[in-house]
Amino acid sequence: MASSSSCRIAVFASGQGTNFQALVDASRAGELGSAEIVLLVCDKPQAPVVERARQAGVDTYLFTPKEYARREDYEAEIVAELEKHQVDLIVLAGYMRLLTSVLVEPYAGKMINIHPSLLPAFPGKDAIGQAWDYGVKVTGVTVHLVDGGMDTGAVVAQEAVPVLPDDNIQTLEDRIHQAEKELYPQVVSWFASGRVIVDGRKVTIRQ
Repeated sequence: MASSSSCRIAVFASGQGTNFQALVDASRAGELGSAEIVLLVCDKPQAPVVERARQAGVDTYLFTPKEYARREDYEAEIVAELEKHQVDLIVLAGYMRLLTSVLVEPYAGKMINIHPSLLPAFPGKDAIGQAWDYGVKVTGVTVHLVDGGMDTGAVVAQEAVPVLPDDNIQTLEDRIHQAEKELYPQVVSWFASGRVIVDGRKVTIRQ
C-alpha cells in the first residue's frame, strides 16, 4: 500500500456502474476514509459506467478485448496503466471477465470483488437466479479477494439477505443490490485504513 495518507483505487466495471457510483458517492461523503478512486478500467467503451466516471472526474482506461490475441496481452497494458496511476487496491464492480496471473499475481491480496450470493454457494453468472431457483430462504452478498478462479478467493465480508414470503426475483434482486452498495464501500474503507489482515483463507478485520 502507499502511504497512510492515501489509498489509490482502480475500479474495474463492464456495465451500468451502479456499484461504481455507490463508491463515488461514498467517497464524496467521506465514507471511504483515505481511499481515492483514481481510475476506471472498462472493457466496453460504450458502457454507461464510462459516462459515470467522466462525470465524477475519474480517469478511464478503455479497451476492446477482441482486438487482442490473448487476455494476457491486454492485461499487461492494464498493469502498466495501474502502475502509472500508482494504484494500491483494485475493486471489481461488475467486471465480467476472468483474470489471468498477469494481473492477479502483482495485486494478490490487493484485489477484491463483490458477488451477489453467500459464497461458496452459487458462484458464477446469475447467482441471484441460481439462489431463487434453488429455493433458498437466505442469500446475500460476499466481498472476496480475487485469486483467478471463479469466485473462489478468500472471503473478506458477507451480509445475509433473507428471501421473504412475498418476494419475487426482482424484489429480491433489488435488496441484494442495496446490500452490495452498503457493504462494498465499508470494505473498501477497511482496506484503505489497513485493517484487513490476510492469512491464507482466513481474513480478519482489525478493530
